[in-house]
Amino acid sequence: MASANTSWSEENFSCPICLDVFSSPVTTPCGHNFCRTCITKFWDEQVRYKCPVCNKIFNTRPELQVNILLSELASQFRTFLRVKEQLCVETGEVPCDVCTGTKLKAVKSCLVCLISYCQTHLEPHQRVAVLKKHRLVEPMDRLENRMCKKHDRLLELFCQTEQVCVCQSCTETDHKSHPVVPLKQEYEVKTAQLGKIEAEVQQMIQERKIKIKEIKDKVENSKKDADREIADGVQVLTALMRHIEKCQDELYQTVREKNKSTEKQAEGLIKEIENEIKDLTKRSSGVKQLSHTEDHLHFLQTFRSLKDPPPTRDWTTVEVRPPSYVGTLKRSLDQLEETLNTEMKKLRDAELKRVQKYEVDVTLDPDTAHPKLTLSEDGKQVHDGDVVKALPDNPKRFTDHKYVLTRQSFSSRRFYFEVQVKDKTAWYVGVARESIDRKCQTMWTPETGYWIIFYYKDGLVFTGNPSVRLPLRAEIQKVGVFVDYDEGLVSFYDVEARVHIYSATGCTFSEPLYPFLCPCNNDYKGNNSAPMIISPVNQTD
Repeated sequence: MASANTSWSEENFSCPICLDVFSSPVTTPCGHNFCRTCITKFWDEQVRYKCPVCNKIFNTRPELQVNILLSELASQFRTFLRVKEQLCVETGEVPCDVCTGTKLKAVKSCLVCLISYCQTHLEPHQRVAVLKKHRLVEPMDRLENRMCKKHDRLLELFCQTEQVCVCQSCTETDHKSHPVVPLKQEYEVKTAQLGKIEAEVQQMIQERKIKIKEIKDKVENSKKDADREIADGVQVLTALMRHIEKCQDELYQTVREKNKSTEKQAEGLIKEIENEIKDLTKRSSGVKQLSHTEDHLHFLQTFRSLKDPPPTRDWTTVEVRPPSYVGTLKRSLDQLEETLNTEMKKLRDAELKRVQKYEVDVTLDPDTAHPKLTLSEDGKQVHDGDVVKALPDNPKRFTDHKYVLTRQSFSSRRFYFEVQVKDKTAWYVGVARESIDRKCQTMWTPETGYWIIFYYKDGLVFTGNPSVRLPLRAEIQKVGVFVDYDEGLVSFYDVEARVHIYSATGCTFSEPLYPFLCPCNNDYKGNNSAPMIISPVNQTD
């Protein structure tokens, strides 16, 4: 029987009524073909019998016979369509290893034959008794990778010692003394571990998402800080520029007014002199005229009036004194300095308020306190008790200097605390890293783990290497300490004066930092018995 011509289109085998491939095709007397069901239903609904294609009318309902040739061709074409659907092997799908020419999509792979089969070529494995015993699995690509390269046998075991897949021959040679199990058994073990691995992966993903959020938050906070710094700076600089312009206008006006007054005075004097010159010129003309007269009577009568000098000023003592501008510019600069100090005070106040937002609640750790130090019950105060207490040996305790640390430590981000030092003549305050030497005397520098300032009567020092002597405007009553761990910054503030004292920048922190206090001896530089007090932040509006 002739096979279906695969070059024909589906239209050649489609019913004009249902538009699907013919099912039991029949032919009408006019020569057109339809599915028997389709044309029967069509005529059942008509009053007159006609062809749906050419509209030819039949007087009686035609007897319909199956078109055998067309029925066979349509059946072959339907089979061709089903096969055609399997021809396209998509990306990731496994082709049949037996097909020649166009490859059909594999539906199973045989782990014994190491071949993948389409539905047609799989048929012997479903029929032949020996082949039925073969292990069929879902289609797999590169089945040759399932063979042992050394023994050319199927990899069906797992070596638990070396964690590799092996064949039966491997267990008799290289892996003879190793525990081996079937692949399925190890697969079940490893599958059970997938949940834990997935949980770990998800946790790592979440940790990284949190880190991304943390980075984004830091960038956003940095942007806010930058915007605030720019806004504050613009506000101050704008105020200064306005004041400079005002000072410039006032200076210009003052100098101009003084100069104008001088010019007005000079103009008045000049006008007065010019009037006298005018009178004297007139007198000179009268003298010249009188010298030419020969009328004795007129001469003598007129001479008496010319003899007496006119009422004029003694100009030898008269002078125009230019105004003094000494101090004019200085007064303007003094006003500018006053404005600058006012704006700087606003900035310092704003800066202190910003760092005070990072306040942390800390308490002193008695396990670190020198035996002579006395701590309050709430852990907020410390002073020199003068008496060495019998305390248990503790590696955390300072034994050489009267130091104490807080219970709390910090190893990231920012923190701030305040310590009252009112009525004390000497003290140390700052932060120290965890690994500082607590038993021996050492230099108190950043290199040895200390970032602190030291106060003594009439002196204030940052204990660096070298130390930095700091300006002391007045006796400090409360010290604020701000640390930006990630930025490597330690700053100190005079809280009451709202003045920035000093900042250590470019610091490198690699371990936890602890707030650090030292009240010094009671009699150091005078009466120094007042306690150091960790105080709550009191932000003023």
